[in-house]
Amino acid sequence: MADNFPNILNVIVPDGSAEIIAPHIHMAMTSQSAASEIAWLSHGRAFDIAFEGDLDAVKTAARSACGSTLCDINVVPAQHRRKKLLVADMDSTIISCECLDELADMAGLRKKVAAITERAMRGEIEFDAALRERVAMLKGLPLDALERTWNERVRLNPGAKALTATMKAHGARTLLVSGGFTYFAERVAREAGFERARANVLLDDGSALTGKVREPTLGREAKLAALELEVVRLGIDFSETLAVGDGANDLDMISRAGLGVAWHAKPLVAEAAGARIDHGDLRTLLYLQGYRDDEIAEA
Repeated sequence: MADNFPNILNVIVPDGSAEIIAPHIHMAMTSQSAASEIAWLSHGRAFDIAFEGDLDAVKTAARSACGSTLCDINVVPAQHRRKKLLVADMDSTIISCECLDELADMAGLRKKVAAITERAMRGEIEFDAALRERVAMLKGLPLDALERTWNERVRLNPGAKALTATMKAHGARTLLVSGGFTYFAERVAREAGFERARANVLLDDGSALTGKVREPTLGREAKLAALELEVVRLGIDFSETLAVGDGANDLDMISRAGLGVAWHAKPLVAEAAGARIDHGDLRTLLYLQGYRDDEIAEA
């Protein structure tokens, strides 16, 4: 595809009905631009159509052709499609929960803390200040609450292991970078298959949380810096990177990456990102890169 067309329309249909809508999408596209035939990545679930033409017009036509079917439709460049670096947010991206909110639940403060979390993730308040405010509320929480939260609340989102295993099998490096906490990030990284993790450090007095986090905090700017550092360390171009997240503190790294993906994200992030996944699981990040089902490693 890359030899003939500069762009690729990638369509993912989680309910497995892609073979029904694919001809309609192809017909809609060919009315807008020169396009290739349909190339299946996952029969019934994901396909590509390479094309040359107006990106917005093609996306609009494809989304209209989907009708009421829930589809994730994105346009990606054909060049450097398979990325050499994955940088991923943790909470509500690689895992299904917000660990800080779950800790607050252990302290009987979920409603109050979760409201602040939601505002921070929507970009309504500054992340670092919101982090300190929420952590301060946890002062005195016994350390065994962290272990209970890990055991009872933290679960990988579907496709997380396949995502890292497949990219690593094809030579990519993987980094988990979280505005959450090392206690969880290091464990999630091991379970999900990330090579390294960076996150904030909760401070304690040996038996309970002190209500403070180690400075400097890891927020929006630090996530971008982590991406930039890995690019230099690996000697690659930003076009060869993938960054994924759901909240406002992920915006800078998503905007800088060659493929920045808003994954089931807050509106501000979804609107700003180059690509967005609203319906599929984490395997969609592999389909976005052109991986076929027979290339996906199930760890």
